[in-house]
Amino acid sequence: MKGKKIFVSGGAGVIGVELVQMLHKKGAILLVGDLKDKPEFFHKDILYRKGDLNEISKEELLRFQPEYFFHLAATFERSAETWGHWEENFWHNIRLSNHLMSLIKEIPTVRRVINCSSYLIYDKSLYQFIEAKEKPKRLKESDPISPRNLTGMAKLAHEVELNFLTQFEKTPFSIISARIYRGYGFNSRDVISRWVRDLIEGKAITVYNPEGTFDYMFGTDTAEGLIRLSQTNYSGIVNLGTGKSRRVSEVVSILKASFPNAIFNYVKSNELIESSEADTTLLKNLLGWVPSRRLEQTIPEIIEFEYSNAKNITRVPKLNRVLVTSISNKILLLQDVRKSLRKLNGAWELIGADMNPDNLGRYFVDHFHTSKRFTEDYTNELLKYCVDMDIKFIIPTREGDLSFFNQVREKFTDAGIKIMLTEKAERFYDKLSFYHEFNSSINIIPTFEKIDDLNISSNCLVVKERFGSGSTNLFLKQTKEQAIEICKELKQPIIQPFIEGQEYSVDGYCSEKFKLLGLVIRKRSKVVNGESKVTDVIDSNSNLYKRLEDVISKLNVQYHFVLQFILTPKNEIHILECNARYGGASSISIHLGVDSFKWFIENHESELQIVPTKSITQIRHETNLYL
Repeated sequence: MKGKKIFVSGGAGVIGVELVQMLHKKGAILLVGDLKDKPEFFHKDILYRKGDLNEISKEELLRFQPEYFFHLAATFERSAETWGHWEENFWHNIRLSNHLMSLIKEIPTVRRVINCSSYLIYDKSLYQFIEAKEKPKRLKESDPISPRNLTGMAKLAHEVELNFLTQFEKTPFSIISARIYRGYGFNSRDVISRWVRDLIEGKAITVYNPEGTFDYMFGTDTAEGLIRLSQTNYSGIVNLGTGKSRRVSEVVSILKASFPNAIFNYVKSNELIESSEADTTLLKNLLGWVPSRRLEQTIPEIIEFEYSNAKNITRVPKLNRVLVTSISNKILLLQDVRKSLRKLNGAWELIGADMNPDNLGRYFVDHFHTSKRFTEDYTNELLKYCVDMDIKFIIPTREGDLSFFNQVREKFTDAGIKIMLTEKAERFYDKLSFYHEFNSSINIIPTFEKIDDLNISSNCLVVKERFGSGSTNLFLKQTKEQAIEICKELKQPIIQPFIEGQEYSVDGYCSEKFKLLGLVIRKRSKVVNGESKVTDVIDSNSNLYKRLEDVISKLNVQYHFVLQFILTPKNEIHILECNARYGGASSISIHLGVDSFKWFIENHESELQIVPTKSITQIRHETNLYL
């Protein structure tokens, strides 16, 4: 595996951490994805993507160019599946598996897919009984299948999907599915680890159906088996178990040796009694190997591991809160923030604020706050609300909010609240200041307060407000006389020469240290009331990307920004303005992997992502919400 590029989903799970460390020791180049934080003991060379892999993009995988894909990511419940598992199973089992393979099948470098399936897909009538059996049922790969729960159903569904792919010559990789038996290991939710933790705390143990028989697979052995299987040429299904099942009563006896004073209460359960083990004939033929470690060896290791963690105090998961201001009817923006929060570890709540209590946005947040006008007098009241609600992040959504937070940022920072607001924000929400700040270093369209200041002969002018959205009170192709009259009606007008050409917008994200991390250039193909309803994204082969990188490097902007420019028939770039906030049509950038809200919260620092590799069109339209 030395030098091989390997993508591992679910790499922070019980099996995953063992697999990742083994692969790394073998010299593999790793990209690991999981909802959990990156384990502290993972080597710094391991590329780690924390978040929901339902959101990973094809572009991310194309950049990594994996040769092997180990699919471990899944959700399950050890006991009877609960009501809430319905959605979890669909999102993190069925949908996730389909999504990842939909991407993997389009990655030309992939040569081998190793899928983690489960023995739960076998017909439960083969191995579950009313009365205990002396000998366990040895389950063969050819035995009848009828999943006994939702998780088993999801595993079977993906096996069918993978089998479908193998029927086509265009599938460039081979696929093996390992049906893994009763898993246990370090830092696990399995019954053995749960019992060990309870015994360390001096709790009594309730034992149901001690005569039940299972083929227990230790996480380390499972990981080794998966690596060995990946090196074969076999395609299809294979059991991954020990082939030697053990009774629950034997597990209890091993635990009693380490906890002689422990109390075990035996309870007769109405549930069927399991008696199963893997037929490992095929596994032996393929590998010349089967897992050999016994419970007598592995349970003491788990006990030692849990003792080392016993000093850690279990705390209630912290609830993280994000406030979005002036939400109004910005439904797409709220949905984009929500989508990003789902990728983060922990529990998150979205709070929206607006002066209008009857706005539509309030139906798309977890809590709504009726705010006052953002003035200096409102500072302490808003700060108190944020502190009381334990809000740690604020996302302003309009120029007036930017101006307010630009003045009071220090108070919020001292309270531990981070605002998605670039330094010296007035350079961007003030169009005149933007021109004066940057006209000497980049080609900005001349911007003046008075017509006479324009040292040009053009009689084709643009008049608009100095502050606020460029789409509000925007007057194009005006004569000098018309422009003078319009200026009388505006609050703080500015005048620019009209430049003929195609208008573009650039969605980008720069880190807190002003490093450009993501870039998407889009053509405003259909504009309604100043907003792009049809947006065509320019693919990354365009030299516009390299030209814009140079422009952006001179702006010293942080977090999400929208840069607008005109491209003339002579291929000249004329910068219109830069809004240092998320825009109305910026959803396309999230869709393509420029994950601004997630990156802001994580204080993300990485390499530049220029996406996509082909042209994409975004159509913005209304949708319905049913409560």
